[in-house]
Amino acid sequence: MRLLQIYNQYRSQNCGEERAVFDVLNLMKKKGVEAKLLMQTSRGLESSLRGKLRAFSSGIYSFSAYHEVSRVVADFRPDVVHVNNLYPLFSPSVLKACQRAGMPVVMTVHNYSLTCPTMYHLYRGAVCERCLGGREYWCVAKNCRNSNSESVAYALRAFAARKLRLFLDLVTLFIVPTEFTKNLLVRAGFSPDRFVVLRNMVVTDGEPADPASGQYVGYAGRMSPEKGVDILLRAATQLPEAEFRLAGAGPAVEDLTKMAPPNARFVGLLDELALRQFYREARFLVVPSRWYEMCPLVISQAAGHGLPVIVSNLGGLGEIVENGVNGLTFSPESADDLASKIKSLWENPALCTTMGRAAYDRAVATLGEKVYFDQLMGVYDKARRLRSEGASVA
Repeated sequence: MRLLQIYNQYRSQNCGEERAVFDVLNLMKKKGVEAKLLMQTSRGLESSLRGKLRAFSSGIYSFSAYHEVSRVVADFRPDVVHVNNLYPLFSPSVLKACQRAGMPVVMTVHNYSLTCPTMYHLYRGAVCERCLGGREYWCVAKNCRNSNSESVAYALRAFAARKLRLFLDLVTLFIVPTEFTKNLLVRAGFSPDRFVVLRNMVVTDGEPADPASGQYVGYAGRMSPEKGVDILLRAATQLPEAEFRLAGAGPAVEDLTKMAPPNARFVGLLDELALRQFYREARFLVVPSRWYEMCPLVISQAAGHGLPVIVSNLGGLGEIVENGVNGLTFSPESADDLASKIKSLWENPALCTTMGRAAYDRAVATLGEKVYFDQLMGVYDKARRLRSEGASVA
């Protein structure tokens, strides 16, 4: 089998979505699948007017990407094309190239670009669904990118893709991480029978750690407003007896550092080896997001190390972390509730061990390497069958 993956790399580094794309690529090669990744990067585009203009024009419909993908498909002759993020340099034009070549297309929905122009469903720190179902003009009216030109560009590309039905008609099957994501897309007009719920693969690191011996409450992720790190820091203020360590980088790190209590320490952006050690020395992790997270890679990584996770009960996170089984959930935006949940685990190391083992066992059984490969190959086979039957268009 031959697999072509297409991915537009984001501006920010160490993105969980990027890691998930490379995990699939490496898994396919390991299992003997002839796999190729076609990737472009958005890094550096924002630093010049030329780059911004390129992102604007290509984001709506990139003729150069269309011709590039047409050429690669003709040369490589894949059995399936697996697309991920396409904005801004590929654009949905590549879906048209795949259709004309008769290729089945599987798309992993890593973000909310199909239902929200800015991908976050977040406005001024609160969940927002104004643009859902063909109302992209709200992105301009509310200036959601805090830049009139960027807000217009994001709204236009979302409008064009919807009106031309590029995603609606040209993707054979969508992979989504949760039922919540599926339901949101169905509300936006997508056919419910075109979705497969499949979360990120879990890569284990030998035997799981014993979280009972963990030294701190951990956070690993981007330091930006939607991640809710400020909520975690307010909870940490109420728990001086517990140590908190936060790994990652991002635009809000300076402000967050200023508000951090003495028992919270920022350890910066960690490489793969250091991040592995970070997980293995934590008692549990916290994902305090205030937006509709998709499937944070940190939860999969924590499970692979045998750690429970506390998550905000928002979007699909409650599907990934079952309260009282492999972790705990707390009321979104409530630092008091989060502090209560952190305290309950911090003071009960044995419970951390039990939940961590449940997280590990569940992850290996349902999303371990072999199981994940079989499930993904099943998605590819179904997409090929649907395409051959002429059923790729809803």
